[in-house]
Amino acid sequence: MAPSPNVPEEVDFSLFGGAESLSEGKKKAQNIHRSPRRTVIVNPENAGNIYDTPPKDPSDFLWIMTEEPHRSRRRAILKAHPEVTKLMGHEPLTKYVVLFVVSLQLVTAYLLRHTHPLSWKFLLAAYVIGGTANHNLFLAIHEITHNLGFKGIKANKALALFANLPIGVPYAITFKGYHLEHHKYLGEDGVDTDLPTRLELICLNNVLGKVFFCTFQILFYALRPGFVRSQKPTYWHGISIVTQLTFDYLLVNFVSGGKNMLIYLIMSSFWAGSLHPLAGHFIAEHYLWDGLEQETYSYYGWLNIFAYNVGYHNEHHDFPSVPWTRLPALRALAPEHYDNLPSHPSWPMITVNFIRDPDVGIFARLKRPTRSVREAHQKIELDGGPADEEAHTGSEEEKGGARRRKYDGSVAAE
Repeated sequence: MAPSPNVPEEVDFSLFGGAESLSEGKKKAQNIHRSPRRTVIVNPENAGNIYDTPPKDPSDFLWIMTEEPHRSRRRAILKAHPEVTKLMGHEPLTKYVVLFVVSLQLVTAYLLRHTHPLSWKFLLAAYVIGGTANHNLFLAIHEITHNLGFKGIKANKALALFANLPIGVPYAITFKGYHLEHHKYLGEDGVDTDLPTRLELICLNNVLGKVFFCTFQILFYALRPGFVRSQKPTYWHGISIVTQLTFDYLLVNFVSGGKNMLIYLIMSSFWAGSLHPLAGHFIAEHYLWDGLEQETYSYYGWLNIFAYNVGYHNEHHDFPSVPWTRLPALRALAPEHYDNLPSHPSWPMITVNFIRDPDVGIFARLKRPTRSVREAHQKIELDGGPADEEAHTGSEEEKGGARRRKYDGSVAAE
C-alpha cells in the first residue's frame, strides 16, 4: 500500500487500515514482539490506547466472568435511538434471493452432470460458483433461523428446508436450535457450540493444526455439537431429514447424471466451509485479535454482498431481529456505538493471518462459565473481601475487572 504524496513514507499503514496483504505491516513495533495489528477502527480519533495490550496466553482460552456485551449495548441503543425498532421485521426480498441461488446451483449441477468430478472444470465450478452459492445458502438459513424470511414460523422453516436442498445434507433445522443458543448463551462453555473444545486446543494449536482446522472447519461445526451438547430432536428434524434424503434419492435415481449432480452439490458445501474467501467470516466473527477482549467483530467490506451482510456481526448480535438489508442502516443510526469498535478489513486475509500469526489460534476465544457457575462465583471473595455486591464500592467496570482477574477457569470444572 503506497502512501499518498502528503503522508510520510515511514507511516505503517497496517496500524490504521489493518493488514490486508502478506507484506503490509510485517515490521514489528519496536520492543514489542508480536504480530502487526490485524483490525481497524473506523473512527481512529477515539481509538485511544485500545491496542496497548499483550498477546493472549496460547495455552488456554480467555476465561472471564462478565456478561456478554450485546445485551447492554442493545439497551443503550434502544434508549438513545428508540426508532431502531422500525428496522426490525422480516425481509420479503430474502425468499427471492433464495429462489435464485437454489436455481443457480441446480442449473450448474445439471450442466456438469456428465463432467468427471475430478476434472478441472468440475472442481473449479464447485469452488467458485458452488462454494459461493452454498455459502450464501448457509447464511440464508441463518437469516431464516431468526424468522426474517416470512412473518410466520412454519413458513420460515419451510423456506429453510428449500434453501437446504443444494447443500446436500440435512442441516437447517439442527442449525436453528444451536444457533439460537449461541445468541442467548454467547461464549458459555458447554452451551455455545460455536466455541472450540479443549481437545481442539490441544491438537490443533499450531500451524499445521490451524491449516487442518481451516480446511475442514465445516466438519467441526457439524460434528462438535454432538460431542458438546446434543439437543433433543423434534418432528421438524424428521421432516428435514426425510425432505433432504428424498431430494437426494430422486436426483440420483431419476435424473441422468444425477450422481455427479449430488457430488457437485456436496463438494460445493465442503468448499463453502473450507479455504474459501467467504469462509473467513467463521473466524472473523468471534476469535480474539490484537490482544483485545472483544468477542465479536464486524467486517464492512464488499463480500457482504454474497453473505447477507453477516459481516455486520456486532450489529446482528445486538439486534438479531433486524434483517440483513437493514443492518447498514442500524450501524448508521448508532455510529457512536459501532465506529469505535475494532473491525476486520478483509475476510480472505483472516484465514491467512489466522494460520500464520502466532498471536492468534484455537486458544483465541473468549469463554465464560455457565450462568449458574458465574452467580455462584460472585459469592467468593473479591479483591480480598466478601463478594457482597452492595458492600463493594467500586464501579461496575471495576467489579467486572475483578471477576475477570480472579477467575482462572478452575470453577468451570466444578
